[in-house]
Amino acid sequence: MKKVLFALLGILLITGMVQAQDDAAKMAKSAGKSLAAYNQDPAGNGSKLTEAKTKIDQALLSPEVQALPSAWIIKGDVYSTLITKELALQSINPKATLSGDNDALEAINAYKTAFDNPIAKKYEKEQAIDGIVLMQPQVINVGVGKYNAQEYEKAFFAFKSSLDAHEILKSVKKKSVLDDPKEYTDQVYFTGLLATLAKRCEDAVTYYNILYTRGTDSVAVYEGIYNCKMELKDEAGALKIMQEGRKKFPEDPALLFAEINYFISKGRLSELTGSLEQAIKKEPGNAGLYRALGDVYNGLFTTLLEDSTQTKEQKAPKMKEYADLAKKNFKISIDKDPNNIDNNYSLGALLYNETNLIAQDMNATSFSTADGKKKYQELKTQMLADVDEAIKYFQKAESLDPNDPNILAALVQAFGRKEDDAMYMEFKKRLDLVKTGGKNAGSYFK
Repeated sequence: MKKVLFALLGILLITGMVQAQDDAAKMAKSAGKSLAAYNQDPAGNGSKLTEAKTKIDQALLSPEVQALPSAWIIKGDVYSTLITKELALQSINPKATLSGDNDALEAINAYKTAFDNPIAKKYEKEQAIDGIVLMQPQVINVGVGKYNAQEYEKAFFAFKSSLDAHEILKSVKKKSVLDDPKEYTDQVYFTGLLATLAKRCEDAVTYYNILYTRGTDSVAVYEGIYNCKMELKDEAGALKIMQEGRKKFPEDPALLFAEINYFISKGRLSELTGSLEQAIKKEPGNAGLYRALGDVYNGLFTTLLEDSTQTKEQKAPKMKEYADLAKKNFKISIDKDPNNIDNNYSLGALLYNETNLIAQDMNATSFSTADGKKKYQELKTQMLADVDEAIKYFQKAESLDPNDPNILAALVQAFGRKEDDAMYMEFKKRLDLVKTGGKNAGSYFK
């Protein structure tokens, strides 16, 4: 008896599933009929288009209907009609909004699904191709709209779809809006760019590589690949493409600055000077480049200062050269941008660090002879003069930002070295306030 009951239950379940499949297939056909009714009288049967969309979306929830090329063609036709109607309204009233998020993409993807279906009949493939031809320019237009709205991922998928459509149309020898080589190249590049903006670097590299392997003359492609490979932690690949690009486009600033930033990130200071000097020739008014070059020479100065493999006498000539070049470039950066905090602080810090060397010489000077005392006094006079010079730039920086702890700490040290107790205490108080979360009401040096 139990076996009979289970058998009957199985028959009922199978019958129910078949019924559900039949209902979904009928709904897909009904969606086609609703669309046909709308097309016969768009003004009188406006609701039929909405009805068709609801029915085909519901029908395609069924796996069995998803396997039917005809259902996808109906979906493509429904969404194609929707977007065509709404874009026509927008041409009359630019403020009119689209009811769907990306109906052109929905339509063209539906047609592609039908075309790619292995059981699609010849006439179904032809219908799908007709739909792709119609929707390819529309999906590009919608992609542009998504880009303007800063919806970069949606714009990427729209542009990607236009390129997929191009490949399908080429395969069946049909006309594509991207047949012109320049139009195609631009579309590939912008698809890669949109992928970059959408934080989809793997996709971006795929599209940039299409142009790269064809021997592109666009530095932007090299820059795009470099930036994405760095984002993907492929440093070797990024460095290779950057070096190729620098060789191919030696006069272009984009990759030059990429190279500069790379060397900075790796601390490869000795390799930076040439790149920065080349960049300065291209942008002589860029104060930041002079400060960057000053930072490089300052870094070389500091590295040599800390080098214990050479004697002080051995290091002295090169240290002076680096310090002089750093000061020269810092001063140029200040001349070009006098109210830049970093420019002023950097020069002040370098000048103050040089006084540390003089202080070391003072400590090593003997007081046992008159000559020793004289030398000590000369060194002290020189040191205090250099401290005053450093303070001048720290004062300017403090007038621009009275709450920067680095600037305040520098002033505390400088006035301490001058043995100016009043100013030392003033800036120690200001620094302590900032360290405890407070704010100075205003600059001391107006």
